[in-house]
Amino acid sequence: MTTPTPISPARHEWIRAFPLREKVALAAEIVFEYGRVRLLLRRSELPVVLTRLRGRRASAPAYADALAAKAAAVRLGRAIGRTLQYVPGDSRCLVRSLVLTSLLARRGIDVTFVIGVAPGPEFKAHAWVESDGLALLPSLDDEHERLVEL
Repeated sequence: MTTPTPISPARHEWIRAFPLREKVALAAEIVFEYGRVRLLLRRSELPVVLTRLRGRRASAPAYADALAAKAAAVRLGRAIGRTLQYVPGDSRCLVRSLVLTSLLARRGIDVTFVIGVAPGPEFKAHAWVESDGLALLPSLDDEHERLVEL
């Protein structure tokens, strides 16, 4: 029988519960970025907004391990969903996805911003953020029909 390899604390740091001070700081960062995204969307077209949000990229990735980065991205997506549900105004999928894209870029985590549409008599659209095909934001509705990605 082999002994398991000890897991370094840095690798599993993303599992630990955040202290209250970190939760408050993260909520403040999310709300600030939400305001910035809304302002940018009023002043510029979406491709310009996306470029500006990704432009604040960290010089070095905050996570050495791809699994830790993906877990941190999912956790941040959940935090954005929980925080923005209490913010007045439009915080649907587009705004949430842009906020997440910006915060992840700042942390050096690469993701894909996706917009999907369902053409037809009743037009539907949805925006989300993916990491290797994994959606990082919780869905706001129960509809899960496949959209044509743009």
